[in-house]
Amino acid sequence: MSISASCIWPRRWLLLYLLAHLFIKELYSLMELHLHSFTHICSPFQLKIQLIHNQTLLLHRGECRRLESGLRLSVGCPVLDELLRGGLPVGGVTELSGESGAGKTQLALQLCLSVQYPTQHGGLNSGAVYICTEDVFPSSRLQQLISDQSCLRSDVPPTLISRLQFSDHVYIEHTADLVSSLQVCLSRRVPLLLARGAVRLLVVDSVAALFRCEFQASDWLERTKQLLSFSSTLHHLSQEFNTPVLCINQKCLFAGQLRGFCPLSSNVSPALGLAWANQVMVRLMMRRLQETVARGNQRSALRRLEVVFAPHLARDGRDAAVWREGVRGLTGSECTDVQH
Repeated sequence: MSISASCIWPRRWLLLYLLAHLFIKELYSLMELHLHSFTHICSPFQLKIQLIHNQTLLLHRGECRRLESGLRLSVGCPVLDELLRGGLPVGGVTELSGESGAGKTQLALQLCLSVQYPTQHGGLNSGAVYICTEDVFPSSRLQQLISDQSCLRSDVPPTLISRLQFSDHVYIEHTADLVSSLQVCLSRRVPLLLARGAVRLLVVDSVAALFRCEFQASDWLERTKQLLSFSSTLHHLSQEFNTPVLCINQKCLFAGQLRGFCPLSSNVSPALGLAWANQVMVRLMMRRLQETVARGNQRSALRRLEVVFAPHLARDGRDAAVWREGVRGLTGSECTDVQH
């Protein structure tokens, strides 16, 4: 009995299919991962992907009120605000990643002050809660930024700046572990501050530290469950209280299959992989370049803030520098002063 070759798969594809089938069966057997457990893990993951997908679709149709309403949290710099179409979107999770010393914490501190301005000056008329997971909160740098606010925010009347008690409205939390202290912080203290209107910005610095320290490579299943639970809590707080959430992330080596989730011109990608990448609405990358830029008696390493992905932003970037008064984007004339 002969069978036409057009009616069967080529042998190599049939072999690959059989090998894949055996591999999946062996994987399930070794991990003892039952179907109901797999569904239990994937359900919140799929729900969050669907939530972000719906936000993107509504924005494309012009029906996403929170993103199209114009309500943004200004970065405090016109050049960077132009890149972000006004600043961070209110009601979503934004990730800011980059290498150590790139300026991620600098920008986060700047946002903690910017949120306290009235809406007509790019703020949200409220404070910020800053959750530190690895390093001590840089209080001295925050005080320096406060003292130089009149230099950074020349668009705001000096009388208004002098009336704002910036340091009284930055709430600092230190969480050493994921399961106990961070969950208590996010489920009790942070919602209380949000409900009272004391804060309108949540910063987590950094998200990668918790999951890298507490889980080994073999614990990927439990890590994924905790990561999705953490993400679900952030989305709930952001949506219920219409609050921007900023998560600082670290970098890892670039993986080719993550091309769409990586910056425009870098060989690194944010940590925590696709499981986390699908949970954020906006991904930004801060890079520290080799060049330096000078302004008066100040010198700074050249930085670049890039939009990796966002439903309402094009993939683009702006050069920036960290000065005494804060992070500023560089204009065309300032870019010519870059020293190699």
